[in-house]
Amino acid sequence: MKILIMNGPNLNLLGVREPGIYGSQSFEAYFEELSKRFPQVTLEYYQSNVEGELINKLQEVGFTYDGIVLNAGAYTHTSVALHDCIRSLKTPVIEVHISNVHQREDFRHHSFISPVCKGIICGFGLDSYRLAIESFL
Repeated sequence: MKILIMNGPNLNLLGVREPGIYGSQSFEAYFEELSKRFPQVTLEYYQSNVEGELINKLQEVGFTYDGIVLNAGAYTHTSVALHDCIRSLKTPVIEVHISNVHQREDFRHHSFISPVCKGIICGFGLDSYRLAIESFL
């Protein structure tokens, strides 16, 4: 099984960005934990702050991988382009968020990508990613 974990804008700052919301662990350190926890799965990690780069990567893997775990960051709430891209893929996508976006600012309550994702996991900290991987197993 091959799964891509993809993070969008500002998630490269995990561990230093608003630790009260996002925690104090870097995603790279957490990714090592995930890789050890799921040795039977080929996990790949990709992060970009650029919407078009996220779309390019989704198109690259979205017809051959078994699953995509996507935290699109702020693009969740703004990107029709990501919506259209995900809709065109054969690989199922799970939308994840570290925080519970419904407990935050009103603009975070709407997701453009939710309608085209297989499911949504939010509010469990970095464990949201683990839960998404488990959903593919």
